[in-house]
Amino acid sequence: MLNDISLEFEPGKCNLIIGSSGSGKTVLMKVIVGLMEVDQGDIYYDNIPFNNLARKEKQSMRSKMGMLFQGGALFDSLNVEENIMFPLNMFTNDSIEDKRNRVRFCLDRVGLENVTSLMPAELSGGMKKRVAIARAISISPNYLFADEPNSGLDPKTAIKIDALIKEITEEYNITTIVNSHDMNSVLEIGDTVNYLHNGKVHWSGSKKDILDSNNAELNNFVFASSMAKHLKDKT
Repeated sequence: MLNDISLEFEPGKCNLIIGSSGSGKTVLMKVIVGLMEVDQGDIYYDNIPFNNLARKEKQSMRSKMGMLFQGGALFDSLNVEENIMFPLNMFTNDSIEDKRNRVRFCLDRVGLENVTSLMPAELSGGMKKRVAIARAISISPNYLFADEPNSGLDPKTAIKIDALIKEITEEYNITTIVNSHDMNSVLEIGDTVNYLHNGKVHWSGSKKDILDSNNAELNNFVFASSMAKHLKDKT
């Protein structure tokens, strides 16, 4: 359950929401994108009250949102080209040739080539995430939502995915919101950071401020996250 949440996310920046499991990160993201309704309060996109829009208007607003799900969430029965083309089919009336050109452009942007005919099962974990990012940016979104984008990745690949998200955010001036419990990601790409605990925002600031914070809950989270990563790296 979320309580008294008031946040503002900035364009051209990676706005991170951090917290332990059950803190409310995923619920908050679902609320922001309209997958869950709020009991009270409003969600604004550039001064437009999203949660009060009619269904058709919400659909139009969703065409400006790119989604990067945990694990990539590619459709197993579709090849890479078809996966990336999925939102283009849903939100545009472009010709098939234009869609294919857009697919190639997005794959090139995430550093992949000659993979359009491959199935998700033929891709590595890092490649799946890159394809998922290509799908998320295929509709040239104003807003990008990423839920634990580094989940299941080795440290090297995680750093590359972080860098790619950061580059795309700045290059296209996207308002990017990232859910994460990975402190490496927070310190690498977190322009603004919001720490959730028991459904409330307990701390907000920049990544530079985190290590000097006197917030007990945040400090416990940072310490626990660092210890967990240290133990994982040793095994």
